[in-house]
Amino acid sequence: MRLILHDLQPMHWYIAGIGIAGITLALLLLASRRLSVSSGFDDVCSLVLESGYFRREAIVSGRTWRLPLLAGLVLGGFLSAVLAGGWQPTWALGIFDRAIGLGPAGKLAWMFGGGLLIGFGTRLAGGCTAGHGIFGMANFERPSIISTITFVLAGIVTTHIVYGLIFPVAGTQ
Repeated sequence: MRLILHDLQPMHWYIAGIGIAGITLALLLLASRRLSVSSGFDDVCSLVLESGYFRREAIVSGRTWRLPLLAGLVLGGFLSAVLAGGWQPTWALGIFDRAIGLGPAGKLAWMFGGGLLIGFGTRLAGGCTAGHGIFGMANFERPSIISTITFVLAGIVTTHIVYGLIFPVAGTQ
């Protein structure tokens, strides 16, 4: 299988697994912290919003490690793109354009709506797939096991809906 961007051969999956395990263990052993990416959104919001929700001790005290972790994720993605040959933003979304056919404003609205649903889901589940699926599952935490099973099942159902009902229309045009 080749990568979509620049038709490069992807790294083997175990390399990413080793990296994720290393970060998770380092956070736990060196800083006594749980891997939590979605909480980083709270940290970013706490920098500019005065709401009491974003001023809680659990949020403010996590800035010192979660903000650098988020910055590292963004920087890592940027470096990966640059080392793979560059990155250029585009509105061309292939099969999505053929099936849905929205212009730039519609695509922004679609992405914004999807982001709201993801944010709602992470708050409803008390964390994201990284926190539950990686850290919580490794600790055999019941809420994480239930959340991860729900994430997987919802992903299967959504995939069948999207590729079974919406995107086949694109192939017939």
